[in-house]
Amino acid sequence: MKEKMVDLFEYTYHFNKEMIRIMADHREKVGGDIIRLINHTLNAQQIWNSRILGGISFDVWQINPFESLNDINQQNFTRSIEVIEQYDADQRIEYRNSKGTEFDNTVFEMLFQAVNHSTYHRGQINSLLKQSGIDPVLTDYIFYKR
Repeated sequence: MKEKMVDLFEYTYHFNKEMIRIMADHREKVGGDIIRLINHTLNAQQIWNSRILGGISFDVWQINPFESLNDINQQNFTRSIEVIEQYDADQRIEYRNSKGTEFDNTVFEMLFQAVNHSTYHRGQINSLLKQSGIDPVLTDYIFYKR
């Protein structure tokens, strides 16, 4: 199970990095909605990691300096792997969401949410890239594995 979770986070890291690269290559065409979504995508993974590992978490919609996005992506990957290595996937974690409501979920559920959420938003970003005249990135998992 841990090996499969590591693989999913390697996939997530890889395609987040590709999205950031495409944005950097086309900065003049990249609108605010694209910037907002890549930040939200990275922020959400950081938040899920912090809910498990502790520490200060980002705001859900905070905008980070563009130059820091690759570093944030790398830190997110490193911390997600740390979670996978240190926690049992079935362990339940209590946390508060961004509205302050208390919940508890398993580590697996929280990590899967981070992966699934990033995949969803990369799809949205791809739609916006295409509307901006930029070729979208083929981010399907199967393309990553081929």
